[in-house]
Amino acid sequence: MKKILIGTHNKGKFKEISYLISKKYKKISPVALNIKSPKETGKNFRSNANLKANFFSKFVDYPVISDDSGLCIKSLKNMPGIYSSRFASRNGGFTQAMKKILKKLYKKKNRSAVFVCSLSFKYPKKKIINVTGRLNGKISKKILGKNGFGYDPIFIPNSYDKTFGQMSKSKKILLDHRFLAFKKLKKKVKNLKICFYEFYIFLNLELFYLL
Repeated sequence: MKKILIGTHNKGKFKEISYLISKKYKKISPVALNIKSPKETGKNFRSNANLKANFFSKFVDYPVISDDSGLCIKSLKNMPGIYSSRFASRNGGFTQAMKKILKKLYKKKNRSAVFVCSLSFKYPKKKIINVTGRLNGKISKKILGKNGFGYDPIFIPNSYDKTFGQMSKSKKILLDHRFLAFKKLKKKVKNLKICFYEFYIFLNLELFYLL
């Protein structure tokens, strides 16, 4: 069975990316290989995603996929942004971080937000391919739902009246910023004609054959 390293220590993110990858691939976590995460020193999502893909590719001789993602809230100057995970850690976890965000937005009229996912895919001895998916929405007035992970329970995508936390996994996975990034990655790899066949079977075709 072929392998791919999913470059994240975030369990929720690992599960979601795994769901988008074909069952023909064995998904490897850096945790299983006892590889620590690199310091995220980039100034934007793309540079952090590339940094992680390059770092993890040094330890394996098979493909690596990494992402850097976060929640950008317009009235909070696009915070927490690239610091989304670190913001949660500093505040005692995502639940407390969400409560703090809701408190900051209490008197704000503008609750618009964007979920961003920058995805970096690296084949051995090949240049990194990077794409970014963005999903517009708004912040709910309270924490709603227990599904998903991270800030899902306070994010309502445009044209919907439920948070990601209230949606089923099968519905959310076809809407979110990560899926949008995967769609772009599929198209970019095909256009560049870089190992397209390999990449095509790498995708979960049950989701992607319609794209």
